[in-house]
Amino acid sequence: MRAHEAGALHGDIGSRPPWLRTPDDVNALVPALWPRNVTRGADGAVAVAGLSVRDLAAEFGTPVYVLDEDDLRSRCRDFRAAFPTEDVYYAGKAFLCRAVVRMIAEEGLYLDVCTGGELATALAAGMPPERMGFHGNNKSVAELGRALDAGVGRIIVDSFTEIDRLTALARERGVRPRVLVRVTVGVEAHTHEFIATAHEDQKFGFSLAGGAAATAAFKILDEDVLELRGLHSHIGSQIFDTSGFEVSARRVLALQAQIRDARGVELPELDLGGGFGIAYTTQDDPAAPQDLAKRLRKIVDSECAAENLALPHLSIEPGRAIVGPAVFTLYEVGTVKDLDGIRTYVSVDGGMSDNIRTALYDASYSATLASRASTEQPLLARVVGKHCESGDIVVKDEFLPADVQPGDLVAVPGTGAYCRSMASNYNHVPRPPVVAVRNGQARLIVRRETEEDLLALDVG
Repeated sequence: MRAHEAGALHGDIGSRPPWLRTPDDVNALVPALWPRNVTRGADGAVAVAGLSVRDLAAEFGTPVYVLDEDDLRSRCRDFRAAFPTEDVYYAGKAFLCRAVVRMIAEEGLYLDVCTGGELATALAAGMPPERMGFHGNNKSVAELGRALDAGVGRIIVDSFTEIDRLTALARERGVRPRVLVRVTVGVEAHTHEFIATAHEDQKFGFSLAGGAAATAAFKILDEDVLELRGLHSHIGSQIFDTSGFEVSARRVLALQAQIRDARGVELPELDLGGGFGIAYTTQDDPAAPQDLAKRLRKIVDSECAAENLALPHLSIEPGRAIVGPAVFTLYEVGTVKDLDGIRTYVSVDGGMSDNIRTALYDASYSATLASRASTEQPLLARVVGKHCESGDIVVKDEFLPADVQPGDLVAVPGTGAYCRSMASNYNHVPRPPVVAVRNGQARLIVRRETEEDLLALDVG
């Protein structure tokens, strides 16, 4: 049973989930979901920056993450233009490799890292350390020491233990690192529980309501070893509503005023974090950087006026919003399985090892038949991976042509953030490569892992 033959559980167009695009043209590419240089060619195949996905698959194999380099660079420039007097830190946890570090540096962005490995990658790529920030809730003594030795521009402290560690290391070295205090502001971001980071019951930051944030700031000021530059707040990820930022800014700036009144110090910086959402499906409506800038400035201006504070130097940390839309993942179909009266499963040669977000966060994605066009009726399908898990789902529900078959290429957009960076070797599957495409040329920026790579770590 295929396409329109099925009932409500299997392809009934009238009962489709609300996040699905219209099935009227299964060959259509919704611009908001794809990198800016993606088109469908005259032969029906999807192309990026002038290169057909069929040629990319032939040269690099599948699965493969395909990065539209000009798209990523243009998003960097969009944020830079929207925040010309502020600091824009690219959140490296979204996706980091040496080539991307160089791209964001060339486009004038700063860089945020949160582990020693991310710091090592940034330094290896030549990122100026003074243009870097160092996050993390459990930075080791070795990681903090390396950050100090490298001259990292700022460290966002996350616990009293870390303040003590960093203070001791700074004294040993005779340096005065710049720090921000990460404040847990108690804002409930409208996002998945696992990526909401400002409610009280979680591991990040110092509680505002419990008084720990004020105590941390006073401790740093009183010991006078670290240079306290300001406060930091990050309320979550994949956020579309700026009301959460308004509440966060109000509470953090009230703490700024408390510190001023208690110690006579007006902190010069404020970081409102990132978490700006992107479009994974047609139901997502992300704000443009210019709109975000306008709203955030209005929020900060208003709250500073209410507290009689000078405007602090503002910084933000977009990661997903820059790299997420710039990448799609290309797969090859291996099997197509109809479960009569239930659904059709389209199995591809990757899965939860290259995109864990669907299984972990119940994330929704889109997909398209990429290697050709089709005149067949739409089929409501589920795109799944090759792993031995029933939860190994790439795209929960999507309309694909009813003639989708083994050997076809399927592309999933919006996979630049937290896909390669969270990839695993589950079932001993090597991680896919990353290929950057620009002006009709493709270059490998992260090579595919091999079985030899996996066995090289096995020393038993």
